[in-house]
Amino acid sequence: MSHLFESIAIGNVELPNRITVAPMCQYSAVDGSATDWHLQHLSQLAYSGAGLVMVEATAVERRGRITHGDMGLYSDDNEASLKKVIDAARRLGGPTRFGIQIGHAGRKASTDVPWVGGAPLKAGQDPWQTVSSSAIAFGENWHIPQALSAIDIDALVAAFVAAAHRAVRIGFDVIEIHSAHGYLLHQFLSPLANRREDNYGGPLANRMRFPLAVIEAVRSAVPNHVAVGLRVSATDWVEHGWDLTQTVEYVRAAKKLGIAYVCASSGGIRANVSVPVEPGYQLPFAEEIKKQTGAITRAVGLITDPHQAESIIANGQADLIALARAFLDDPRWGWRAADALGAKAHFPSQYFQVRGEGWRRFRDQIANR
Repeated sequence: MSHLFESIAIGNVELPNRITVAPMCQYSAVDGSATDWHLQHLSQLAYSGAGLVMVEATAVERRGRITHGDMGLYSDDNEASLKKVIDAARRLGGPTRFGIQIGHAGRKASTDVPWVGGAPLKAGQDPWQTVSSSAIAFGENWHIPQALSAIDIDALVAAFVAAAHRAVRIGFDVIEIHSAHGYLLHQFLSPLANRREDNYGGPLANRMRFPLAVIEAVRSAVPNHVAVGLRVSATDWVEHGWDLTQTVEYVRAAKKLGIAYVCASSGGIRANVSVPVEPGYQLPFAEEIKKQTGAITRAVGLITDPHQAESIIANGQADLIALARAFLDDPRWGWRAADALGAKAHFPSQYFQVRGEGWRRFRDQIANR
């Protein structure tokens, strides 16, 4: 029996296997609203063989988008368009569960889409004022953000809750709070971005205050049948920045507030940082967080081979595996993994001829001619 294809419960949500399609921004929304691109993109991933499909980072307010093309959950139109997509995907996905990652880009907002460079928007490109923990730019030639006031922070906690309510109405099984990759909640956590001298800056307990307030408010606002997860950057890969020790303390506090799992990523807080990328390079973070906190953890980062994923789960290094680019390259990755590991993955009945005995008989007949 394949460990990768064993079921697992995160909170009160039962997943049919340990494979997650990681949230991947498509930069194809219109004022935060899903389009036909999202309909085809998420529908095909619904029958990819993954147990959980995560919708891309979705902004809780308009200025929280990374680009003009980012998804949002800040308006009725956003909610209606995404519900149409998810309803359609559910009809195709069998036991596959759906989650959404909600967040705010903070000082990394107001940029162009990545395939034209991803640079900060210039005058004439409809830029907007970015916000952050402190008035420190992400990098050279980036917008200088406005430091959020305590009143602004309270309003943003409410915006996260409002987006979570919309996600529940849409019918998501999982809501993931994005506090990684240098976005707003991470900007409060990391001493490289947070130079505040009030109750939201300085000691670790203060830097965690806003992210933990978001976690507590969202978990309290949504029903128990919806799992609330957390994505973290376990390290900034920069000396004197956010690191694994602080991450463990953050996860311990988040777990007490009801977080169902933690996805352990890394980096993103500062431009031009050298990251030692190699297959499974972030796995040690998930493993250590799991060991020290007892949290259900999801490993992510250049995990592309089914046997590699199987080994991670079998050895207890993580409880879930997330893949991003691998699913873009092969939307049937879950099928291939099942074949490689001698397991079964859901597929539409209409595709029986390429998944069942009918295809094998036909293939054998051709081979024997």
